[in-house]
Amino acid sequence: MADTSGRDTWGRDTSGRDTWDPDAEPAVPPVPPVPAPDDGTAPPAPDGAGDAASRAGEESHGPGGGPDGGPDAGRDRRQQPDERAEDDRGYDDLRRFHQLVNNNFYGTVDASGAAFGFGAAASPGLAPGIIEPAATDRALRFYVPPRPCFDEASDKLRRNGLVVLTAQEGSGRGAGALALLREILGSQAELRSLSPANALAELAASPNLKPKQGYVILDYVGELHVEAVQTYEIGRLSEELRRRGSYLVITAGDPARRRLALRDHCVPWRAPDPVALFEHCTRQLPPAVVEPDTERELLRRVGEQQRPADVVAAAVALSRDGAEAALDMLRDGDQDRVREWFGRQPPADDLLPLAALAFLEGIPERTFEEQCAALAAHVGSWRQSGETPAAEPDGSPEDLLTGAVADQSRARWRDRAVGIVTTEHRPGPGRDGVRSERRLVFTSPRVRELVIAELHDLYGYGLWYPLRRWLGELALLGDLDTRTEVARGVALLARYALADVDENLLKVWSEGVTSQRVTAALTLQFMCEAEHLAPQALNIVVGWVDNNGPGRAVTAAMALTGRLGTLYRLEALNWLWFLAQRGERIAFSARRSLVLLLQTAEQDPQRALFTVRYVRTVIGRTAPGSRERSIALRTAVQLLEATRLEAPEPVTAELLRGVPDSARHLGALWADVLHSGNRSRAVSALCRTLVDLRDDPSVTGAVGRLGEAMRNAMNQRQWAALCHHLSVALRHPDYAIPGARRLAQVLLGSLRGRPPADPRRSAGSLMSTTPFPSARGGRSK
Repeated sequence: MADTSGRDTWGRDTSGRDTWDPDAEPAVPPVPPVPAPDDGTAPPAPDGAGDAASRAGEESHGPGGGPDGGPDAGRDRRQQPDERAEDDRGYDDLRRFHQLVNNNFYGTVDASGAAFGFGAAASPGLAPGIIEPAATDRALRFYVPPRPCFDEASDKLRRNGLVVLTAQEGSGRGAGALALLREILGSQAELRSLSPANALAELAASPNLKPKQGYVILDYVGELHVEAVQTYEIGRLSEELRRRGSYLVITAGDPARRRLALRDHCVPWRAPDPVALFEHCTRQLPPAVVEPDTERELLRRVGEQQRPADVVAAAVALSRDGAEAALDMLRDGDQDRVREWFGRQPPADDLLPLAALAFLEGIPERTFEEQCAALAAHVGSWRQSGETPAAEPDGSPEDLLTGAVADQSRARWRDRAVGIVTTEHRPGPGRDGVRSERRLVFTSPRVRELVIAELHDLYGYGLWYPLRRWLGELALLGDLDTRTEVARGVALLARYALADVDENLLKVWSEGVTSQRVTAALTLQFMCEAEHLAPQALNIVVGWVDNNGPGRAVTAAMALTGRLGTLYRLEALNWLWFLAQRGERIAFSARRSLVLLLQTAEQDPQRALFTVRYVRTVIGRTAPGSRERSIALRTAVQLLEATRLEAPEPVTAELLRGVPDSARHLGALWADVLHSGNRSRAVSALCRTLVDLRDDPSVTGAVGRLGEAMRNAMNQRQWAALCHHLSVALRHPDYAIPGARRLAQVLLGSLRGRPPADPRRSAGSLMSTTPFPSARGGRSK
């Protein structure tokens, strides 16, 4: 493992996926070189290695100010217990949020293709890694190349090895990138998606740039280097791609064309003609009977569409459900109703409740009424302050907000927003139907987004200034349910006003108190539901990591869990490992986030194994006795102690039950930790796993393989010590269960046939006889 002052920006996992670390910058602390997990067994540390470093190193601080160093470091260390308690509450909130996600999605829908429980698989290429040919086939099933931009892009890609497709989101530029690479490299070529936050210069310098390879970067977030340097580096990249016969297609927003370094490589992209695309789709689908008048209306509606995905969806609906279903989809009645409502210029006592509902959908009506009154108070305070709107356009609807807001009338919702808002009774989290409450909800999820879009398009400072102050108050004082809805609404607002959301909300919340930081982290998770915002969410988090204070660093660690950590799993692990080597408060949060990543991966076994393999690799690449080794071992033991989100059972037991290859990786990880000062906790975690598996005969083989993997990573003395101390630990009242002892015999059965050892002498020198704790883990003790 190299020193943290440099970084190896390329990582490889066992499937051969290539990604590299987030954008580097001279003023940014570099990410340590962390390779992606490999399939080999990491070499064990010498007996007791890292103990002294662990005790000394955990209080070390790195660059960045505050608790990471400087003259106030002593005072900040005195503040850490209070900060730790605050961070604990934040992670408790995150855990409850993830539990709710699992209950709402994994428990009720088929989420085999989902990530983080949101119920929809990511588009091909969104997550870095290999793009499987079958996924590319599905993405291009109905593809029609837009002319002439497709031909122009193809020519530029062949000449330079690099092209940038610039257009608004939803124009089909992602499918265009895959189609261009396939046209040049063939349908069987291997395509790889790269992180949108990477520096292109690093790709040019990487020795892992493969020949005859197709690369794609979707929704590129841009470079921060000086233009002259960037131009030179991009020229080098183009030359290297041509030399190797490889090709890179980047998709980006229109502003990319204004960047001097990319200007010569950009091609303005256009969506294909919607009618031509629709007819192409219908020729490939089972035919549907359509009356002439209906067909004319259908084609007229299709011609109005801006997004190729909507045209394809209408063609599929026509073939599957008939013309009326396709027309209903194309008419977009939700959008018509929302625009009609705002077109009537609603008075303040109608507008403010609807604006509040856009950020507080589904909370109990009594709570919603309180928050509506709070929003009205913010509007009134702003009016009384005498402040005038800055650069307000003529004809602004701000005048509609004058006057007092009427008292809330529950009956009035029947005619206040017909077709937009409805009411329903539902219980709160963890309650039965008897305790259900009336809640205001939009008639469809799309209506909520449309309302926020209209609020952003029609209203300016006079509404949004008090609205932002109100949202800040909710992020500070609201309960978790309220803050979750605030985060969901702010993420929808980011689709239309990302700069405003980042500058006026996320930056403020990210360095605030725990409730604000959790709200900021949840907002970034919800932003990832819009695929074009996922790279921006990653970019924001990376900015918080880099020399922006301990508060934002902790918020970044919180944000790197969940959906964001699922999409960019290697980068999330790299940045969390970087944070784990900072001051103790930040390191503690990074370890908690790594545990949470493992816990939320329960429905995605390969992602769970990836996390385990990553920590194994870090341990194997760190020097014996080093501070990095002690940090990695402390992280590993917390993973082994982690419990499931939904129950107190160990995550390790669930992996052994359901993931065939988990025994090998868990065994090697356990062996590493057993060689360190964390050995008693490791034995205790092993006992809890055996207790949880005791009544499941199907796991006998997995437990045997676990023992074999542990033995392969130990010498004879170490194995004898484990046998002795596991036997001692199983006498503890929490573990003294016949079924657990039987599994322990299976675990240790591979000892048979080996030369006998003196277990008492060897055990005493290797393992502490301190009583083993029964408390369940997942956090630092």
